Amino acid sequence: MAIVKSKLLKQLSQNYPNFLKKDLEKFTDIILREIKRTLRRGERVELRGFGIFSTKTQKARISRNPKTGEKVHTPEKKTIHFKMAKDLFKKLNNEK
Repeated sequence: MAIVKSKLLKQLSQNYPNFLKKDLEKFTDIILREIKRTLRRGERVELRGFGIFSTKTQKARISRNPKTGEKVHTPEKKTIHFKMAKDLFKKLNNEK
């Protein structure tokens, strides 16, 4: 089951009842916006204990439409690469 922004905000408001819900929403919006801006500039985002987000460039290529078999030109594009931190890896795999 995926966590969506509304569930994240609900969990934050339960864990931090002293903060207003609108302030928590603004805070998460600022964080997510800054992550997007940084990735758009081609820089990496490192969240200690969680992981690293970076961008990679996929070269332009000739691909094939699987339905028709027709060759299609796919332009160069950027993708997001995520590498998890060792701490997160250990928690996911129940290691100490």
